[in-house]
Amino acid sequence: MFQGASELSLDAKGRIAVPTKHRDALLSGTGRVVLTGHPDRCLLLFPSAAFEPISAKIAQLPTMEAHARWWRRMVIGYAEELEPDSSGRILIPPALRRLAEIQKSVMLVGQGTHFELWSLERWEAQLGAAMDEVASKPPSGTEDFVL
Repeated sequence: MFQGASELSLDAKGRIAVPTKHRDALLSGTGRVVLTGHPDRCLLLFPSAAFEPISAKIAQLPTMEAHARWWRRMVIGYAEELEPDSSGRILIPPALRRLAEIQKSVMLVGQGTHFELWSLERWEAQLGAAMDEVASKPPSGTEDFVL
């Protein structure tokens, strides 16, 4: 289960260091990860094996539907299978950095089965807008939550 949020910095070569507490789970099985784009202009980081059912499902979307084509282009078209170096660093390819507008600082945000990777600036803007909306309209099914 990938959870938590970490602010990370890209090094001069465009790499991020995966936090030690997540490395083993992220690299389980093949020792590789898949990094891909998302229409929200963030990146998705999966253990390689966990990405396979996602890509298979997206590949089945109808090719004649415009939104489905864009999902395929973003998630499958931008997918890169990567092998972290011995220090646990992952190179974020330039095309993916441009897509997510990543410059130097990024947020790694756990989503259970994978991570989202956001430019820090974009994350803070999205988080601020979401906080305002979530506070005024809780999601269905959370009415009885006591936090």
